[in-house]
Amino acid sequence: MAKKRTKSKSKRTATAPKKVSFKLSKQNKIIIGSLLIVLSIALFFSFTSFYFTWQEDQSMLTQFADRNSEASNLLNKFGASVSHFFMYQGFGLASFVFPFLLAVTGLYLFLGLDGKRLASKWVWGLVGAIWGSVALGFFAADFPLLGGLIGYEMNDFLQDYTGKIGVFLILLFVLMVILVQLFNFTPEGFVDFFRRQKQKIKSDFEEKPVTETTGTSLKDEDGSIELSMEDIVPEKIDTYTHKKDIPPLDEAGLDVNIPEEEESDLDLKVEETPIEEETNVKAAKLVKDFGEFDPKLELGNYKFPTLDLLDAHGASKGITINQEELEENKNRIVSTLKNYKIGIAQIKATIGPTVTLYEIVPEAGIRISKIKNLEDDIALSLAALGIRIIAPIPGKGTVGIEVPNKNATIVSMRSVIASNKFQQAEMELPIAFGKTISNETFVVDLAKMPHMLMAGATGQGKSVGLNAVITSLLYKKHPAEVKFIFVDPKKVELTLYNKIERHFLAKLPDSDEAIITDNAKVINTLNSLCIEMDNRYELLKSAMVRNVKEYNTKFKARKLNPNDGHKFLPYIVLVIDEFADLIMTAGKEVETPIARLAQLARAIGIHLIVATQRPSVNVITGIIKANFPARIAFRVTSKIDSRTILDAQGADQLIGRGDMLFTQGNDVTRLQCAFVDTPEVAKITDYIGSQRAYPEAHLLPEYVGEESGTSLDNDIADRDAMFRDAAEVIVTAQQGSASLIQRKLKLGYNRAGRIIDQLEAAGIVGPFEGSKARQVLVPDMYSLEQLLENEAK
Repeated sequence: MAKKRTKSKSKRTATAPKKVSFKLSKQNKIIIGSLLIVLSIALFFSFTSFYFTWQEDQSMLTQFADRNSEASNLLNKFGASVSHFFMYQGFGLASFVFPFLLAVTGLYLFLGLDGKRLASKWVWGLVGAIWGSVALGFFAADFPLLGGLIGYEMNDFLQDYTGKIGVFLILLFVLMVILVQLFNFTPEGFVDFFRRQKQKIKSDFEEKPVTETTGTSLKDEDGSIELSMEDIVPEKIDTYTHKKDIPPLDEAGLDVNIPEEEESDLDLKVEETPIEEETNVKAAKLVKDFGEFDPKLELGNYKFPTLDLLDAHGASKGITINQEELEENKNRIVSTLKNYKIGIAQIKATIGPTVTLYEIVPEAGIRISKIKNLEDDIALSLAALGIRIIAPIPGKGTVGIEVPNKNATIVSMRSVIASNKFQQAEMELPIAFGKTISNETFVVDLAKMPHMLMAGATGQGKSVGLNAVITSLLYKKHPAEVKFIFVDPKKVELTLYNKIERHFLAKLPDSDEAIITDNAKVINTLNSLCIEMDNRYELLKSAMVRNVKEYNTKFKARKLNPNDGHKFLPYIVLVIDEFADLIMTAGKEVETPIARLAQLARAIGIHLIVATQRPSVNVITGIIKANFPARIAFRVTSKIDSRTILDAQGADQLIGRGDMLFTQGNDVTRLQCAFVDTPEVAKITDYIGSQRAYPEAHLLPEYVGEESGTSLDNDIADRDAMFRDAAEVIVTAQQGSASLIQRKLKLGYNRAGRIIDQLEAAGIVGPFEGSKARQVLVPDMYSLEQLLENEAK
């Protein structure tokens, strides 16, 4: 019995491990190893791309399930989400440890290596990631993306208990542990390393005696010398150079000889191109005889609008300083912060037209995040809307609190246009937006933006902002230098500019009105602009220049022959009001040319200004948004809308009536938009329109739209290119409606309606039945295939 019990016990002991053992086959190891390697590569590219695209991809994070949305990350929405989790919410730059660990694990499995040491690699990898995150959060506290949220929060936590010196000592101790455990660091090895380096440097600079053999070889008449790098010491170089009558190295270094050789090469190249030399000689002769080409000559008597056309709007009074209001606000800010145990070392006020900026210097040891979190409390104590805290102010060691003035001052367009900053601006397309918090005129160059996105809730100043942009260019540029294309779906905002059609506007050859209000004409105009863009690039290519400014400079110098198709190229500014309405009615037909222009049109002088209420993903796609670095946000209703426009908060805290935020990809600047009223615009357009003009508006290239067939035309050759796709959508859904085709194929309403007519003529859908959807006459896809094949025969 005892033997039996022993046997049974031994059997149980032997079989017990089999129940819990988990052993992968060789094939499974290769598959899992490959998966881990691929995943590590994907993570590496996602993480790398994150630091270049994280701002553009912020709006994508909440729309992962939306198939229509796109991210700028190299791995699209997956890359944007994963990299945001690891880099922003995780360990920051230290997150690159994880692709490395996954790759090592994958290689171990793929090659069938012994994985006993993998666990220790993961443990030390995690320790290194945490240490790296905390270290980056400590040394680069102003750049939270480097250390991630974990590094920032752990630093914050540790500093609350140990202070900055304590955190530094903890980091030093953990570093010492890592060096000792992983790299076998010892004090003796450390000292020996520096001793060896010192000895090596000493031996490199030690002077060696010149032997007789060496001296003989240096005095050889044939000059053939074979020396190793160790033998070349200063004494030998001097002996050799004096013998050959060459100056020493310190007198004839490479940095002196090389430029001389380059200059002689360039001189030779000029001599070897007689055609170019002949062109330059002819151009110089033409310039001497006739002067440079002047594009303004045709309208040589054109007079720029005068300042008298603009109203002052009380700007002559200037900004009134209410000392009581300043003192009261200062005391309330100080007392509110003191209630939360935040001391202030210094406070000063900068008074702007609408907002006063209070700059405070907190006492030592105060965390800025604590002040930032008190935004609502400060607003409550001041009983004011639009409180905005900038913590810290870029380029300054202060925290800014923006408080709206009780009596706001209107910034007139006249005061902005009359300022020296605008009058003396040496820009291609200067735009005076308004004034900053410090009451300085804010002027930017549209040519360098190169495109601008303007957004904000209804009635907050978008249309006034557009008028300010257009007015700035009308006051600064001659009609020969800039042309406008106005798209106005609302039909009332930009109609005043009809009076300057033959001076400043551009249109299609067959168009009656220059200001476009019909969506079908918008599509043709945008495609015509794309043709104009391609034509201009061909001209730049043949002129061998890179941008329109260089091209026009060359053309004015008469170096380009008009007989070869060359001409002066004016800037073209496309202004679109209510872009969302266009997208809803025309869809892809508008989006594609806009995307092309946004990506490519900068160099050839075509610039876009797009205004919309809220640039959501379905209105402004990722490709378009990425090419609109200049953003203007008027007041919006929520923080989400602010992030959508600016990729930052703040637009929801504006006070309206022209209060706006401007960013060009860097810092966000708060401005008060200059006010230009409708009667002022009317006076400007009347003044310009009364002067001598060109025979007609600037004509864009002719664009012939796609022929999509007539209402009941059953000619197969004339069918729309999307006819078959539309038929499949209709038969699959068994619902005959133009709106279905619009949604599924992303077409405009007019084109979808024409396709429905063609489907009716082909016998796929029934006739129009009022508000009901059309009857689908083809029951399934097989029947549709048969019908289309029979038609083809």
